[in-house]
Amino acid sequence: MPQQPHPAPELTSLRSTRVTAARRLSRRAQRGKERRFVAEGPQAVREAVAYGTLPGGEHAVVEIYTTAEAAERHADLLADARAARVPVLTATDEVIEAVCQTVTPQGIAAVCRFVDTSFEQVLAAGPRLVAVLAHVRDPGNAGTVLRTADAAGADAVVLTDASVDLYNPKAVRASVGSLYHLPVAVGVPVEQAVAGLRAAGVRILAADGAGERDLDQELDDGTLGGPTAWVFGNEAWGLPEPTRALADEVVRVPIHGHAESLNLATAAAVCLYASARAQRAPAGCRSQGLVR
Repeated sequence: MPQQPHPAPELTSLRSTRVTAARRLSRRAQRGKERRFVAEGPQAVREAVAYGTLPGGEHAVVEIYTTAEAAERHADLLADARAARVPVLTATDEVIEAVCQTVTPQGIAAVCRFVDTSFEQVLAAGPRLVAVLAHVRDPGNAGTVLRTADAAGADAVVLTDASVDLYNPKAVRASVGSLYHLPVAVGVPVEQAVAGLRAAGVRILAADGAGERDLDQELDDGTLGGPTAWVFGNEAWGLPEPTRALADEVVRVPIHGHAESLNLATAAAVCLYASARAQRAPAGCRSQGLVR
């Protein structure tokens, strides 16, 4: 049976209103003004569709752009989107390339609404494990720490006002959909973040190579079983002294070999998983039934 030809794409011009609007979202100011961003690739789009509606009743996804080939590969995803009444528009490769920031797009992208939550809502939920990105400037690192926090079962992530934009395209890609899995508060001054979490009964640990205590000591002393917030700093120079001074303890990841240091994302993974393990132990603060 001869193969049926693909239908003509609906979006062909880089100057169309839709495409022009989507391309403007590459700028942080425009993202903030419209509270919209572009999610690239099938995994990010799938998670955005699965997220569903926002508190105001609008769906998290405004519309999806896909090439005909990608539409065939991800027919189930697009069926879910249409079932949720999300517009799906076919586009040329050139349009997808213009909308996306990657060198080699995967043929599908979505314009999405912001999904961050307020810091007050994070506190109201009684968090027991939180990652605070205090001075993280690299979007790839921010997205990777978000993904790691999700994998470790953290209850929330907080990006301070000194950190990168959560909706930077590189951060969204690096989160690989974890942006939609746990509450994320943005633009919180670090002093406010620490004070609010401490008032909620959360112990504040600053992760820094200059820490007087190391992670092994924390584990040996059994101090990681309670509610904990890890504060992570800049990729190059760590945490400034005023931020370290806000913490209950400054903790370093021990280097048992000859490596000079660990990068931010790796150190965050070690710290978050150490807390996750301690909290899920019989003497920890989480029920063993929560292990997934």
